[in-house]
Amino acid sequence: MKLAQLFGQGKTVFSCEVFPPKRDMPIDSIYTTLDGLKDIHPDFISVTYGAGGSKVNQTTREIASIIENKYHIPAMAHLTCVGADKNDVDQLLADLKADGVENILALRGDVNPDVPPKTDFAHASDLVTYIRSHSDFGVSAACYPEGHLESPDMVSDIRHLKEKVDAGAQHLVSQLFFDNEDFFRFLERCRIAGINVPIEAGIMPVLSQASIQRMVSMCGASMPSKLTRILARYGDHPDALREAGIAYAIDQISDLIAGGVDGIHLYTMNNPAVAQQIAGSISSIRRV
Repeated sequence: MKLAQLFGQGKTVFSCEVFPPKRDMPIDSIYTTLDGLKDIHPDFISVTYGAGGSKVNQTTREIASIIENKYHIPAMAHLTCVGADKNDVDQLLADLKADGVENILALRGDVNPDVPPKTDFAHASDLVTYIRSHSDFGVSAACYPEGHLESPDMVSDIRHLKEKVDAGAQHLVSQLFFDNEDFFRFLERCRIAGINVPIEAGIMPVLSQASIQRMVSMCGASMPSKLTRILARYGDHPDALREAGIAYAIDQISDLIAGGVDGIHLYTMNNPAVAQQIAGSISSIRRV
């Protein structure tokens, strides 16, 4: 199933993201995560591409195939192009097609200053164009409610996002954010710019002060005062922070659904217990 078909059916799409196990762990360890996620009935599950070469790429493909064929849940495989040429992309697309995976999240990927990028695809929009013209995959792309770190301003960021949609991206997934007003402003700008594809809100529960500070430094998401207070009060108390972080995510999701968001994409960090708790708390909200 192409993911764009999930939207417009009278309900809020709810999806999850997982990442491949670390290199020193067997791929079978992903089953613990997927066994927990299947019980919350996500509309689809995405698998990150990771970094570091063909082994990770192959693992992404394998996990996407497991999701699609063992769990019978639509899978979306991430594909970054910063380190890939057309032959690499052709091979991965052929492998995914053979596995029955129908959906790709097309990304540029982070540039490694120690590794010269390949030159076939300068931007994610180039990858979107290539996939759409050489295959029948459903193609999604990333968006940034507060702007990409490399964009000089939101006007430029929205313009580049429009290029990805015009190139053929049928669905967008947002980077994490913690202030819903940022997302609603972003959504309004997108619609004014003529970006009318479904846009899912990416939500990451705050479970660790160190990990969330690391993520914020990497992606540039702002920290609203409400979340800053939570971190200041509970940052040194892991169990309390976990409870407060989950409650914060549930509050975000409830408000986003009330505001008519197309979908919620939950960054699970391979923690199915947290995903189950959040999904259980919004089960009725999702159906309204």
